[in-house]
Amino acid sequence: MTSRTIRARNPVGSHVPVAGGLAAKGLAYARRIGAEAVQVFVANARGWATPPGDPAQDEEFRRRCAEDDVPVYVHAPYLINLGSHTEATAAHSVASLRHSLRRGRAIGARGVVVHTGSATGGRPRETALAQVRELTLPLLDELGDDPCGPDGPDGLAAPELLLEPTAGQGFSLCSRLDELGAYLDLLDRHPRLGVCLDTCHVFAAGHDLAAHGGAKALLDELLEVAGPGRLRLLHANDSKAAAGSRLDRHENIGAGRIGAEPFRELLRHPATAGVPLIIETPGGGPEGPKAAADIALLKELREPAAR
Repeated sequence: MTSRTIRARNPVGSHVPVAGGLAAKGLAYARRIGAEAVQVFVANARGWATPPGDPAQDEEFRRRCAEDDVPVYVHAPYLINLGSHTEATAAHSVASLRHSLRRGRAIGARGVVVHTGSATGGRPRETALAQVRELTLPLLDELGDDPCGPDGPDGLAAPELLLEPTAGQGFSLCSRLDELGAYLDLLDRHPRLGVCLDTCHVFAAGHDLAAHGGAKALLDELLEVAGPGRLRLLHANDSKAAAGSRLDRHENIGAGRIGAEPFRELLRHPATAGVPLIIETPGGGPEGPKAAADIALLKELREPAAR
C-alpha cells in the first residue's frame, strides 16, 4: 500500500495478520510487503467463535482501504462445510459463514471466500450437494440481488460469496472446473455468487498449469463453465506437490511445481482482467520478507515489459 494506490490491471496483495487490530496491524503489514489488495480473517480460522469486531477499527480499516483503492476480501473459517453429515457442523457452518458475510460488509469487503466443502460420513454426494443448496441459497438471498448496491441497514454494500474449489482431497464436492459449473447451477448462478480460484488447488486437482498452454486452457474452461465476469479473485500460490496429487501444499511463487511462467500466462488472459491476486504462500513472518518477494515477482510478471 502507498498513500494512494495506483490501480493496476491486477492488484497484487496478501492475506494479512490482524491480531491487534485490522487497521493497526493488518494495514501496517500490507504496507511493509507492498500489498495492493488484502485478505483477512474476521474470526478464528479454525474455530466457530463469531466475535463482534471493533467498530472503530472497522471504520478506520474501511476508510483507509477506500481512500487507497485497496480491494478487501474475507476468508471464511476453514471448518465450514455446508455438506457435512453432522447436524451441529452444518448449523455452525451457517452461523460462521453468515458472520463472515456480515463482518465483511462492516469492513468494506468485496467478497467472502468459502471452500466448497465435502460429503462426510459416507453420505452420497447428491445428498450433500442438496444440503449445500438448502443452506446456502438463504444466505445469498440475505445479501440482496444487486451486487453494486449499498443494501445494508447502515448503507454499506454487501460482499459477494466467492466459491473456492478445493484441491480434491477426501470426498470433495468441487475441485475440478467441470464440478464448478454444476456447483454454480446448484445455486442457481445467483447474482451475488462469484468464484475464487486457487492456483495450487486447481493444479493439485489435475489442471496442469505447468504444461505448455496450461494456464490458458484452465481459464478458457473457466469461461465456458462459469461464464464471463464470474471470476472475482485469484489465490496465487505455487505448489509443493505434483499436478493431480490432490495435496494442498502451498509454495512460494516460482519455487514449486507450477513455476513462475504460468502466472504470467494467467495475467495475460481476458478472464483475469481486473481480478486481484492474493498470495497465501509460506514464510511471511512478522516482517513478511518472503511475502514481499512473492508480491514483487507477481508485479513483475504482470508488466507488459516482462513478456
